[in-house]
Amino acid sequence: MREIVHIQGGQCGNQIGAKFWEVMADEHGVDPTGTYHGDSDLQLERINVYFNEATGGRYVPRA
Repeated sequence: MREIVHIQGGQCGNQIGAKFWEVMADEHGVDPTGTYHGDSDLQLERINVYFNEATGGRYVPRA
């Protein structure tokens, strides 16, 4: 498993950080409720870098 340090500071940092998580979820096929709706095995290959799988098969950010 990889470790990535992600820091958000201030209003601007939080807005950029929120957009970052939207993009990461979209790239990995995860909708806003945390449900996977992707169509590629490649999306699931490294999903654990940014997301943890919670109960019910939902994915939550590792932040």
